[in-house]
Formats: sequence, C-alpha cells, structure tokens
Amino acid sequence: MGEMSMNKAIHAAVRRDLGRFIDALRKFKDGDRERADQLAAAWENFDEQLTRHHQGEHETAWPALEQVGVSRDLLAQLDAEHDTMAKALAAARTTMGGVHTFASAADAEAALGAMQELQRVTVEHFEHEEAEIEPVYLAKKDSPEMKAMGREFAKVGPVQGGTFFAWALDGATSDESAAIADTVPKPVLVVITGLFGRTYRKAVAPVWK
Repeated sequence: MGEMSMNKAIHAAVRRDLGRFIDALRKFKDGDRERADQLAAAWENFDEQLTRHHQGEHETAWPALEQVGVSRDLLAQLDAEHDTMAKALAAARTTMGGVHTFASAADAEAALGAMQELQRVTVEHFEHEEAEIEPVYLAKKDSPEMKAMGREFAKVGPVQGGTFFAWALDGATSDESAAIADTVPKPVLVVITGLFGRTYRKAVAPVWK
C-alpha cells in the first residue's frame, strides 16, 4: 500500500469497525444478553472515536489544509458529507441502543440495516476525502501548517490518547501501523498504549476476537 497519512490510517480503523459490527449483527442470536453488552461497549468507543475524528477535522484539520491551498469549496463539500454521516451515525446509535436494551434478533436486524447505511455513506465520504486530501497530507506533511496541526491534535489527555491509539492499532496493517507510529515517538506510543490503552484492550478488543 505504501506511505499513507495518519488520517488514512484512522479511516482504516473506522472501516474495520464497521465491518466488525456488520458481521456481529448478522450473527447475533436472539436473547444473547452477553453479546449485546459486548457490542454496546464496542459501540460506545466507536461512536466516540468517529465523532471526535470529524469534530477534529472541522475544527483543526480544515483550517490547516486551507492554509496550504485546499479550497473552501472542497472543505464545504466534505463538511456536508460529515452532516450526512452524522445523521446515519445517529440512526445507528438509536438502533444499537435497542440491541443493548432488548437483545432481540429484531433489534439486531434493525441495527444491521442502520450500520450498513452508515458504512455506505462513510466509505463514500472517505473515498472522496482520500482522493482529494491524501495527496495534500503527504506532500505537505513537513510544512509548518501541518506540523502545527499535528501539535494541536496531540493536545489530548493520556487516557483519551491511549484509548485512541489502542483502537487505531487494533487490527491495523503494517502500513497503517507505520503511519500511526510516524506521528508519535515509538517509546511514547508504547507507554501510552500500554498504560492508558488498558480499558480498550480489556473491554473492547476482546469483543472482536
């Protein structure tokens, strides 16, 4: 696959989780309370990660990209796609709540439909964004604007950061892992995921085993 940006590696993590949820909902057995609880824990993390990603793009990435030449019109298009995704995410959130509450096959079927729609609009958006923005991230990665953007994204607490990196690396390919590791010194990444990624590793990662 070759070199990629951190942004594309995050997209890969979102794609993986969407596939995992769809597979799990297809296999869901009526009345399986334990599985419903597991999927609820995984959903809570996924919902937070995707929401934070889009908020971060709008608040931090878009201004930096505009500074290096990306047009406002394109960024407005991407924001409109975010709005479409937010609606699909809200629908999936509601139906996943039903799975957690009732653990029924009917609720799992409804959640499956919502998740498939979320996957559709998300992949459509990612493909558009990557086609337009990925070359800019790679070409401008050493620019002052991109460096400043990276520092801004790094201003998170250790628990949030540890959870994020543990999630993003869970199932990542070697290229995706390299893109993530390129943004953080390896010793720091090892420490933050080791100490502060524990909750993800204990509560979420086993859901997909």
